[in-house]
Amino acid sequence: MTRERHVLYAVAALLAAGCASIPETRFYTLSEPSGISEASDSMLSLSSSPVFIDVMPVRVPERLARPQLVIRTQGQASRLFILEQDRWSSHFNHELRDAFATRIASRIGAINETRGRRGADQPAYRIAIELSQFDAVVGKAVNARFDWTITRTTNSRGAACYSELSESVGGGIDGVVEGVRQAVSRVAGEISRNLAELDTGQAVVCPSPRGE
Repeated sequence: MTRERHVLYAVAALLAAGCASIPETRFYTLSEPSGISEASDSMLSLSSSPVFIDVMPVRVPERLARPQLVIRTQGQASRLFILEQDRWSSHFNHELRDAFATRIASRIGAINETRGRRGADQPAYRIAIELSQFDAVVGKAVNARFDWTITRTTNSRGAACYSELSESVGGGIDGVVEGVRQAVSRVAGEISRNLAELDTGQAVVCPSPRGE
């Protein structure tokens, strides 16, 4: 009995040591904190009311379609780091889709189709977004290219644009997350302007390429 008790104590000690050595997992989101909205006095004007939007799943490079943050560090251009302990609250492409849908709806006062019933005579805009380039360097910048198309269901009018941007970031993973959030907010604003231009019959003006 004494020997068995010693074995049990040893096993318990090993388990306790194992639990103590498990690093903490940190979760991040691109969603705005509760009570904070992108809407402001500069909300874009539309000719239709209400307007419904349907933001399609965001396409991302395969290496990014995961919950773990994928980053580089300065001085290691050829190495990518997949951070097991630093994760988005869902897969990155899902985080992007939810963040874009919320921000665009807020900017133009639209209704997400997933949250409202649209009448047959009410227009809806299908928004397809692709993150075609992405590079997050800790302590330096988040560089990205987003491509998007907007299609109105009630006629053939549409838009196809892209935006290349670079957001300087502070140190650490928190800086990277904030850089991604700022990039998403900027692109959501550009998409919202294109949608408003379509809805009011104006010519669509795409963002100027970076460097111009």
